[in-house]
Amino acid sequence: MSAATGAGAVTGPALSYAHGTAGAPLLGDTIGADLARVVAGFPEREALVDVPSGRRWTYAEFGAAVGEVARGLLARGVLKGDRVGVWAVNCPEWVLLQYASARVGAILVNINPAYRSHELAYVLRQSGTGLLVASPRHKGTDYRALVEEVRAECPGLREVVYIGEPSWDALTAAGAGVSEDELAAREAGLSCDDPVNIQYTSGTTGFPKGATLSHHNILNNGYWVGETVGYTETDRVCLPVPFYHCFGMVMGNLGATSHGACVVIPAPSFDARATLEAVAAERCTSLYGVPTMFIAELNLPGFASYDLSTLRTGIMAGSPCPVEVMKRVVAEMHMAEVSICYGMTETSPVSVQTRRDDDLERRTATVGRVLPHIEVKVVDPVGGATVPRGATGELCTRGYSVMLGYWEEPERTAEAIDAGRWMHTGDLAVMREDGYVEIVGRIKDMIIRGGENVYPREIEEFLYTHPKIADVQVVGVPHERYGEEVLACVVPRDPQDPPGLAELQEFCRDRLAHYKIPSRLGVLDSFPMTVSGKVRKIELRERYGSADAAAPRAEEPGTRR
Repeated sequence: MSAATGAGAVTGPALSYAHGTAGAPLLGDTIGADLARVVAGFPEREALVDVPSGRRWTYAEFGAAVGEVARGLLARGVLKGDRVGVWAVNCPEWVLLQYASARVGAILVNINPAYRSHELAYVLRQSGTGLLVASPRHKGTDYRALVEEVRAECPGLREVVYIGEPSWDALTAAGAGVSEDELAAREAGLSCDDPVNIQYTSGTTGFPKGATLSHHNILNNGYWVGETVGYTETDRVCLPVPFYHCFGMVMGNLGATSHGACVVIPAPSFDARATLEAVAAERCTSLYGVPTMFIAELNLPGFASYDLSTLRTGIMAGSPCPVEVMKRVVAEMHMAEVSICYGMTETSPVSVQTRRDDDLERRTATVGRVLPHIEVKVVDPVGGATVPRGATGELCTRGYSVMLGYWEEPERTAEAIDAGRWMHTGDLAVMREDGYVEIVGRIKDMIIRGGENVYPREIEEFLYTHPKIADVQVVGVPHERYGEEVLACVVPRDPQDPPGLAELQEFCRDRLAHYKIPSRLGVLDSFPMTVSGKVRKIELRERYGSADAAAPRAEEPGTRR
């Protein structure tokens, strides 16, 4: 099933534009039709393994189980285009529902398990979810109580099904009253261009937006991500990343099933020990995670005792990987072909990806090059013109992967996708001469100090070399004279000996332009993080942005917050 994936072709004199070529066309099927193809081709191969419960399905069994849930949805009156919500941690039922809802033409609404009542109510109302499938509880969270708290605010929510409880059994049993012919008739009326998924992006201001994705969007993206790491029916993919995110359900589930590979669920949510145990016991060949997950696994006591010799590849995404971590992942976890991916929910998600034979520098300094059938360019954020290679600008992407739009929000859609169908990512990037892309920050993170554009990533990379600094984030905060000033937030190597502001400024002097040198310093024990492992820079700006915030200026010593 392999296909050639060529380098991005360049048009014009060294402009930051590339498109991915391939020796094979895009898939033109619905997700259900693609699953039927794989079930027919590999009926006896394992499709899904849930390590915590010990349950496992061959592709023939998985296809039958998906059909059972799909007929249950039909029996419950789910129509084409209806929204079916899933608010659950990783489990087999999540995966079955993903494929079953696609088979009946419903739109699966992914809801972050970290949401609480206020966020849950908004998503259920905004999406118009009629049937919700939820975990009853997890790690002290009573999902049932939260659902009951918001039901009065969500008049469109007519039924709630709880995984592992009688209501789930009733849903699957109801399918017995629906024939295979009825399900086939529903599928015959579906198109690969139909919406199949709504994923709510974690907005930094206001409520999240519902990126609406089609069968064509996510099936092809999962397939080409899997092609790029060389998946076949012999691969076994360990997924400790959440299914509610594209990382789990597209790059993971669809990337695996479109190649006849096996999905292995190590735990309901990330657990370093459970992940390594699953890789060893299930002889996994691929492992996914954000860098913080890999760091936790590498630093686990007894790490060396786990047999990870079957690993060959995997995907790391979400944030840049430190060089030393990448070296250990390749050498100690045997992931010589590990791949770095970059994308966003609105692009299904991956636009650029490193290749199996890329060297260490490309895997740590870049996020790869354009995937097949996708275009990327880097443009001037103000004028919109494509910039020369090597120059900084906004990364834009176009092609099959760009979302249909934000659910029922045409104005916000128009702000993100221009008239040429280019998705504006909001990320600042540099396209190198070889077509590889470096992400240097967010446009919103860019600091404008006295008319000078300051890119936090450049300062962060430099400050990482300071002997007293273990981690650093740079943000802009308001300044009366310059508009913004540079604040460095650091986690010290030795909590008893943090760097002071004067010491930091002296370290930067003569090595950074004067306007890039931090004028304020915050010392923290750790950074505020999102559930997907990204630093919440907006929280740092809010913490230190007021005039009376206790982040020292000038030559004052650093104070811990």
